Amino acid sequence: MHAEPRIACLDLDTFFVSVERLLDRRLLGVPVVVGGLGGRGVVTSASYEVRALGVRSGMSIADARRRAPDAVYLPVRHGVYGPYADRVRTVLERYTPAVQVASIDEFFLDFRGCERLWARPEDDDGDATVARVARAMRLAVQVETGLPSSVGLGSNRAIAKIASGRAKPAGVVFVRSGREAAFVAELPVRKFPGIGPVAERRLQDAGVFVLGQLAEPTDTVQRAFPEHVASVRAAVFPDEAPALGPDRPAFHEHDPHGDAHGSMSNERTFRDDVHDPSVVIDQVRSLAEHVAWRARKRGVLARTVVLKLRYSDFQTISRSRTVPATDDPARMADVALELLKEGRTRPLPIRLIGVGVSNLQLPAPQLALPLSTQPAALSAVDAVRARFGYEAIRLGRAR
Repeated sequence: MHAEPRIACLDLDTFFVSVERLLDRRLLGVPVVVGGLGGRGVVTSASYEVRALGVRSGMSIADARRRAPDAVYLPVRHGVYGPYADRVRTVLERYTPAVQVASIDEFFLDFRGCERLWARPEDDDGDATVARVARAMRLAVQVETGLPSSVGLGSNRAIAKIASGRAKPAGVVFVRSGREAAFVAELPVRKFPGIGPVAERRLQDAGVFVLGQLAEPTDTVQRAFPEHVASVRAAVFPDEAPALGPDRPAFHEHDPHGDAHGSMSNERTFRDDVHDPSVVIDQVRSLAEHVAWRARKRGVLARTVVLKLRYSDFQTISRSRTVPATDDPARMADVALELLKEGRTRPLPIRLIGVGVSNLQLPAPQLALPLSTQPAALSAVDAVRARFGYEAIRLGRAR
């Protein structure tokens, strides 16, 4: 018998703020902002008290201070928050074996078939069972970890994620199968995962303001935005139960294994403009190492290396070079440094540096070469990172 698809998205509310409040109870009930506190820092997490003043995640710290000058501002403390997320996952795994990480504060769970395990005589149907269990799970996370969360349930990841946003703060929203189109019809287009501010502006310029216009598009909208239409319709008119999908690492790096479409990149905006060439060079190596690691996780090779550079006066340049397909961090770093040497033609300090790859391809099947040490070394590095996190090990020349 085919099990009804029931995907849950558990989102930890104001996660970084909530952890800081566990560590300092004096922060309870007061406006709190966690983020980069330098001149170019951005808000990572904002309490609901400060959101009422217009502060949002992703906003510059400078803008946040103008809107909420009396809030408490705290720096992001790397290494502090991960153990709390691990404790949450331990709780979640008691309710379903299929728990996957979307980011440090977001988890997807597959309750398909679990209603038979958790059913009670008073439950009207399987949906009622899963909704009850989701409420119990959310409460268990709150009690056992001290962290508030919201849960959305639906027939697929997109609907579950949207529902978790509607459940905030500390609630549960279940969109029953067949009601997806009605649920999203009047929601702003920005509420759909993958539609960011740039796409939102393009859609609004074309007169598309709510998701219902993408779920039931006119011919003009279909021709202008075929990808957005396809994504929304796949979510609101699912033909069959979708797989839960692969894990996503923290901070929205989505690298599905075996997917050779698109590109990958990582950037670093410096807190202060950088004059020292050695600092820029070290950062290029570090970024190249990170991108190469992502390529190996994804199981792809890259043929094009891209360097992005932004001067202190905001002039931005991009340089690229096509090379034999590789996932070697040293090779990517060498190419990126060559592009840096060619592209940095002005004496101004550097504000931002980025390294990316494109023209991805799957490796051709071949016999392993017994004298090649590179795959074994990189596999060992990747194994350490898989167990202890990316920052657990770094290449000697990447600081």
